[in-house]
Amino acid sequence: MLFSKVKVDDILDTDVVIAFMGPTGSGKSNFINQLTGLQEERGAGGLQSCTQDVMPFKTQYKGRQLVFVDTPGFDDTYKSDSEILRLIANWLEKTYRGHVKLSGVIYLHRITDNRMSGSVCKNLTMFCNLCGDTAANRVRLVTTMWDKAKDRRVAEDRETQLKGEFWEPLIRQKAVVARFENTGASAWGIIDDLIAHGDAKEALLLQEELVEVGVRLNETTAGKALYSRFQQLLVEQREMTKQLSDEAAAQDNPALAKELRAEYDRIDAQLQTTFEELKRMKIPLSRRIILFFSFKKTRSRAIRQLSLPN
Repeated sequence: MLFSKVKVDDILDTDVVIAFMGPTGSGKSNFINQLTGLQEERGAGGLQSCTQDVMPFKTQYKGRQLVFVDTPGFDDTYKSDSEILRLIANWLEKTYRGHVKLSGVIYLHRITDNRMSGSVCKNLTMFCNLCGDTAANRVRLVTTMWDKAKDRRVAEDRETQLKGEFWEPLIRQKAVVARFENTGASAWGIIDDLIAHGDAKEALLLQEELVEVGVRLNETTAGKALYSRFQQLLVEQREMTKQLSDEAAAQDNPALAKELRAEYDRIDAQLQTTFEELKRMKIPLSRRIILFFSFKKTRSRAIRQLSLPN
C-alpha cells in the first residue's frame, strides 16, 4: 500500500480524513507507522516529541481515498502550547474553508500511565474544547502500549477508570473506546470500524468558531481554556519562585543554596515565558464587548468535563 505526504490543497472534500490527537508520547506517530509501514522516526514513542507539525498522509484503501493526519501534542518538547494550538487551528481552518470535514478523530492515551498527570489532563481538556459535542460520535478514544503493560489486569482497571471518569463526558456524546495492540492489523481494525459507522463528516467546534462565527483563535473555546491554564500556571510559578528564593536565603549550606538558586532561575525563566504567552492570548476589552453583542453562534458546544487534577 502506497502512502504519500500531501498538502492541504491536495485534500478533497470526498476524502476520508482522520486526525490523530493526544499527548506527546501517546503513540500517534507509531499508530500511523503501523498503518503506513513507514519507518518509525527517532524519538517516536519516547518522552521527546516526534511530530513537530501537522502531517497528512494519503492512500487508497478499499476504493476510497484516505488521509491520516498526525498532529503534535501539547507539552511539546520544542514548541509552546499556544504554538501547538495555532498549528492545529491553522490546518483545521484551511481544510474547513476548502469544504473538507473530518470523517473521524482518533485520540490516543498510554494505558501504561499510572495516573492522569497534569500534562495528560491538559491535552484531554484542550481536545474536549476544540472537538465539541457534535463531532464526538466520530471520535475513537484509543488506549495504546498494551504490549508494554506489565500487568494486564491493572491495565484493564485503568481502562475502566478512564471510561467511568475521565472519558465519561465524551462517551456520553457517543465517542467509542478501542484498544491498539501495536500491530498493523489492530490499527486497521480501528480504522475499519470508524469507516463502517457511516460516511458522516462533522466540523469540529474550533472550525465552526474560526470560520462560521469568525472569531480569532484566542477568542475560541480552546483559546480561552489555554488562557485560563496560563493564568493558573503563572500563579503556581510565582508561588514556587518565592518559596525557592526564601529557602535559598535561609540556607547555611552553600552547595544547596546554589542548587536552589539554579532551580529558582529555571522556574523564573518559565514564569517569564508564561507571562508572554498570557499577553499574546489575552482578549482586549474592545473585542470582549464586540463578542458580547455578537449574534453568531456555533452548532456545536464544548464538552464539559468532570473536575480534573492539575
